[in-house]
Amino acid sequence: MKNIYILGAAGSIGLQALDVIEKAQDNFNLIGISLGSHEEINYQILDRFSVEIVCLRNEHLLESYILKYPTVKFVYGDQGLIELSVYPVKGLLVNALSGSAGLRPTIEAIQSGKDIALANKETLVMAGDYINSLIETYRVKLYPIDSEHSALWQTIDGEDISNIEKIVITASGGTFRDLNREDLLDVTLEEALKHPNWSMGAKITIDSATMMNKGLEVIEAHHLFHLPYEKIETILHRESVVHGLTYFTDGTIKASLSVSDMRIPILYALYYPKRAFFDQRLKLTDLSFQPMDFERFPLLKLAYHVGNQGGLLPTVMNAANEAAVKLFIQNKIKFLEIENIVMQYVESFKNVLNPTIDEIIDTDKQIQNEILLAYEKR
Repeated sequence: MKNIYILGAAGSIGLQALDVIEKAQDNFNLIGISLGSHEEINYQILDRFSVEIVCLRNEHLLESYILKYPTVKFVYGDQGLIELSVYPVKGLLVNALSGSAGLRPTIEAIQSGKDIALANKETLVMAGDYINSLIETYRVKLYPIDSEHSALWQTIDGEDISNIEKIVITASGGTFRDLNREDLLDVTLEEALKHPNWSMGAKITIDSATMMNKGLEVIEAHHLFHLPYEKIETILHRESVVHGLTYFTDGTIKASLSVSDMRIPILYALYYPKRAFFDQRLKLTDLSFQPMDFERFPLLKLAYHVGNQGGLLPTVMNAANEAAVKLFIQNKIKFLEIENIVMQYVESFKNVLNPTIDEIIDTDKQIQNEILLAYEKR
């Protein structure tokens, strides 16, 4: 039995992780979860699973949940996420939180000796060097849950890194992949959320449309696989069948292909080093690849630049993007203004190399608050 924690259990990745666990209850013991703001989903989860500790979003919900589930320990808010992450039962923590909120709980979980299954890109984007040092110090494992990084992990696992010529991250192109930049001027939130291949949360779907999602994945891959940015390529692959490729110095290419279902990378991380059974099979059809157009997707180009610069710039880019996406979801800015805001903050920021974790978290909060405040009255 493997003990499991899930941060963001009521989100898209979290719910799919719960589905995997429910179908294999002899293999997994769910210890703790954090829930969202949708109470109906929260109650459904708590009725289905017996857990020891639960983190709620807000303090005012505590009393009603305690009355309904008296055997469960309830905590709340950011501090509650930390209490959940350091709960004194060893296990694997699945971090499926959205945004920079996932960083501190990851740090605390590692320091408490837990292995990490990471679906929260921002953790490595903001503090990849620091996280890697913690992993080495506390001798824990870090498993990627992103479909692309899981695919690359499977093609690299067991290989000598010196034999790797490059890795390739595939991108579906997002909701607006067939539109030119002029067509993007007046696109709506409703249109942006209609991803052609995946069913995901609002933030990651918008990031996919701007290609910021792929930029974050490039930085994440750099920290996961310890490869320089010039060895990390991105290509457009509409079908989302080939999730990652690794080129080797002998001319060999290893690729990972599967149906577009996030339960596959979740299964691989939860069962590793074993493989579990999954009942869907890929039917191969014609596959297409296109070179990535950095003029069409400038945030992807920016991510390569920011990743190479390092320091606080990845945090600045991530924070500006997180705030800008919130503003777009709230209909306070237009779609292309997301790019403008992110680029403005990155270009105007005086970088700090080797920042402390407190500097990273403080910078993230400062930039997000500054951007959101500037557009508050729109």
